[in-house]
Amino acid sequence: MASTGLHPSEEPHPVPDPALAPRPDGLPRRGARPAPTEHSSLEIARRVVELAEDKKAADIVLLDLSALTTLADCFVICSGGSERQLDAIADGIIEGLRAEGERPIGREGVAASHWVLIDFGSVVVHVFTPPERDFYQLEKHWSEAKTVLRVQ
Repeated sequence: MASTGLHPSEEPHPVPDPALAPRPDGLPRRGARPAPTEHSSLEIARRVVELAEDKKAADIVLLDLSALTTLADCFVICSGGSERQLDAIADGIIEGLRAEGERPIGREGVAASHWVLIDFGSVVVHVFTPPERDFYQLEKHWSEAKTVLRVQ
């Protein structure tokens, strides 16, 4: 370590930027990007599918969008039967991936809106109630995407 010639108690200390500190809910501040990990988009998406299955999500679809858009490499779309289940699915995915070093960029929507979106950067997760999923028809909108996996 280079010496500045100052007594150690007089050395300047870096001041943390409060804008980069995590929010109370554990998600990063808007605009803060999580550090990249060694997991590929497809590995993350497959893990999302497993975590959604653990919370009894229905009709899980993993779409590969990498050839169609720069928005994301993969979408995982699934359904939950109630607001409580939507929260359980979303929370389970976030907690499970966080334990493996993957932090979401953000979470949008609340279970009461019947659609929760979790953004992991290269992987975007959509958790719907069946009526909302039928209404928005994301699979139809992205019909040119490759279906990697479908779990009924």
